[in-house]
Amino acid sequence: MDELLDALLGKIKDGTYPPGSQLPSGRKLAAEYDVSQSTISRAVATLRKQGVLVGRPGRGVFVAEAAER
Repeated sequence: MDELLDALLGKIKDGTYPPGSQLPSGRKLAAEYDVSQSTISRAVATLRKQGVLVGRPGRGVFVAEAAER
């Protein structure tokens, strides 16, 4: 899972997923990284705890704005 976290953080840092942008669905991320959806869920939960991602009920998971971090 560390490699997945590094990959997601890399895409956030390089601007692929800029602040305020919505992450692709868990299904799409699982296919892209060739991991299970539960692995994606654990990675997203970890990044939410770190303040990197925020969940918006009914809308999805987004990259936190600088003020939210």
